Amino acid sequence: MADERRRRTNCLAGEESPDPPRIAWRKQMRASVLDAAHDLTCEAGWDRVSLSAVAARAQVSRPSVYKEFGNRANLGRALVVRETRQFLAGVADTLYPGLPESQACLEAAILYVLEEADNQPVIRAVIAAARHGSDSLLPYLTARADPIFDAGRSLVQEWLGTRYPEQHTETLEMTADVIVRMTISHLILPADEPHITARKLAVAAVKLLQRQHHVDGDIR
Repeated sequence: MADERRRRTNCLAGEESPDPPRIAWRKQMRASVLDAAHDLTCEAGWDRVSLSAVAARAQVSRPSVYKEFGNRANLGRALVVRETRQFLAGVADTLYPGLPESQACLEAAILYVLEEADNQPVIRAVIAAARHGSDSLLPYLTARADPIFDAGRSLVQEWLGTRYPEQHTETLEMTADVIVRMTISHLILPADEPHITARKLAVAAVKLLQRQHHVDGDIR
């Protein structure tokens, strides 16, 4: 199960031989810097996080942080990528093997996202700031051509393919896109209680699949 989850979320490396000392140090340094950025973001919000503060918290030199990440924007991107991919691993665990009934399974996964996001400090900080109209980390959660969005959509699309194998790839891709976009939208601007939103989105997604299946059948 763990191996399958790693494959689906594309968030963990496979088994490898031990790294040379220089590579191992760099990986450890990178992890320490991201941990420091995580803690500072949770404490004060990303808008108040500086590379100097991150370097001091991680106990590494400021030039080392610049060399690894290039600038503050790249550090922010790396932080959100790490946190969101870990979050997607939990979504994958909800979908696979998941509840037998597909609509109920999808509803459970959406509900997990809506509720668990509040338990993830960085994601919670991004969403809270976005609701007040300010946070430069937000685009990494919402951008269409971003690895975060693509990873979530790919995860949902692959799951839909296992539950609705009769559907065309284009239909699965479109439905997954709608599910991810609408879930993120409701994270930022909730309209109902999470369980109500999850049910509405799951019902709408299944209806979309059914309607498109009938359309494709009529065309054939």
